[in-house]
Amino acid sequence: MKILYAGIAGVVLLTARTSAIAQTEFHLQYGSHMNPFSGTDEWTLVFTVQNASGWKLGDSFFFLDYIDDSGSDGFNDRDFYSEWYPTLSFGKLSKKEVRVGPIRDFALVTGFNAGGDAKVMKYLPGVRASWSVPGFLFLNTDLTAYIDDNTGVDGGGAPKTGNSFMFDVSWLLPIEAGEQSFTFTGHAEYIGGRTNEFGDDVNGSILAQPQLVWDVGKAMAGEASQFMVGVEFQYWRNKLGTDEDEMTAQMLVVWRM
Repeated sequence: MKILYAGIAGVVLLTARTSAIAQTEFHLQYGSHMNPFSGTDEWTLVFTVQNASGWKLGDSFFFLDYIDDSGSDGFNDRDFYSEWYPTLSFGKLSKKEVRVGPIRDFALVTGFNAGGDAKVMKYLPGVRASWSVPGFLFLNTDLTAYIDDNTGVDGGGAPKTGNSFMFDVSWLLPIEAGEQSFTFTGHAEYIGGRTNEFGDDVNGSILAQPQLVWDVGKAMAGEASQFMVGVEFQYWRNKLGTDEDEMTAQMLVVWRM
């Protein structure tokens, strides 16, 4: 399961111009998730540690999920999932603004996705466009390959699949309502269809994970952008390439260092 990774990465993209900067967040999510291979729903806890860092030529985003649900069926049972996305900014490489219409910068991006029990390993080299949109702290679009390097069934993992592509949109929109601060952030991705090592179809999938959070720390103690609560809505069309669709809401708590 892919957890939203864009929020603090976008902040770093905009603030890390000439020197290194880093920020770490801890997320706690709780909600009902479906096992698409059995069709059952289980209450699921996800604990995430994520770090965004910027340097003079680009930025980097990394997260690690610990996932555990109320069932014992071999799916989401004390499992982990991780992604890492380092980038190289064309603007920072050339030391001048790279702007094409509403696009304020381009970057090379390389993704690495790894899962525990399923022994998943994917590589996602591609290109990012960063858009200048009024009101948004950032709006990014990524187009990458989706290259499978799984061990396959013989290696004790998920079936190996053919290669495909991914298109992802991520955003962050601050919202001020009187003295209260909110953030609407998230991402939506499409991964193209492919076949697995047995010749079976793996459906193309859409995963959207918008979040709405309230800055509790600012409201209660005057400490902005440190402690937030809210909800994440998840829509997954053809979850994990199956024929099963999922729509669920999760409680979300965020602590930022």
